[in-house]
Amino acid sequence: MTTWSIREVPVSETADAPEAWLLHGYTGAMNDALLHAWGNRDFERTATEILGSMHDQKYDRKPRLVAVADDAHDTPDPDRVLGYAMINLPQQDNTHTGHVEVGVRPAHRGQGVGSSLFDASLALVRDAGRTQVTASTDQQVEPPEGPGTLAATTGAGRVAIDADGPRFLRKRGFALEQVERYSVFDLPFDPELMAKQRAEAEAHAGPDYRLVTWQSHVPDEWIDSYALLNTRMSTDAPLGGLDLEEDVWDAERIRTYEKQYDERGLELLVLAAEHVPTHSLAAFTCFMAVPNRDEFVHQDDTLVLREHRGKRLGMLVKTANLQRLAAERPTVRRVGTWNAEENSYMLGINVALGFRPAGGSGEWQLKLS
Repeated sequence: MTTWSIREVPVSETADAPEAWLLHGYTGAMNDALLHAWGNRDFERTATEILGSMHDQKYDRKPRLVAVADDAHDTPDPDRVLGYAMINLPQQDNTHTGHVEVGVRPAHRGQGVGSSLFDASLALVRDAGRTQVTASTDQQVEPPEGPGTLAATTGAGRVAIDADGPRFLRKRGFALEQVERYSVFDLPFDPELMAKQRAEAEAHAGPDYRLVTWQSHVPDEWIDSYALLNTRMSTDAPLGGLDLEEDVWDAERIRTYEKQYDERGLELLVLAAEHVPTHSLAAFTCFMAVPNRDEFVHQDDTLVLREHRGKRLGMLVKTANLQRLAAERPTVRRVGTWNAEENSYMLGINVALGFRPAGGSGEWQLKLS
């Protein structure tokens, strides 16, 4: 039987450093687990991108663990990595909580690798003085209501009780606090229909709003307003039963993450709606392009400030940014997005645009004694 040890992935200067073999093993194990979970490579990551996310830990401490198969010679072989654990520990706000993600290569499941990684992760969370931990489970299809399913505490969305992830977390005392829907939009789209939807939204919003765009780096003119939008993502978006508080962003934090995204090879296509009378941003949406996938982008955050809702700004910014995506990234064939199942407003926009359900996730929480 294979035996293993748990090690922390060192934060090397580059992905080519000798000690980075653990990073490459971490990356390979994650990509194997994601392929098994989703049946495609849309979520696949690169070692350089992961390392870039680890370099700056001002706002989140990011221990990364691996289970390494024992080897008398300690051969620096990434294939020795059997599984991985990602731990995020907020350093500014929500310092009562931590988030843990554990994955095991399919060929090495059922041997206790995941349990070892989870126990080591939980020890790190406890040592950091956290009083709760959150975790997620993926599902390719949300099960219909009925026996063998568990509903979130919100009452919206379900997971299958006997699926590996839910069974693992329930055994350890986690509660299902929210279910998110994963949706995919296929390109190319009908340009006339998209233009019609945008025009209707523009007419409803009226002359008090105009659109502004940028790529990756927010202009100084908008940085404070954009920071407010990012802060409000933590309070205005549905959280279900998750015990999370306001996560404050300012101009310094925006610039810090922009530098990190540059290093990771991530590009943002941001489109916002300015409220002209107050010269402030009322809504925004964003695509995130990854370095290893020309045909796929993530739909990142979308938000309309509460005080500007009812103006169809959500539909306006999403249609306009989809038109921009088609023009600027003609190789893109799929957009993937996540929304809380109780977020009927944003889900309604996505359905109207043609996003199709493509799975989802369970969001779990454990209070630590």
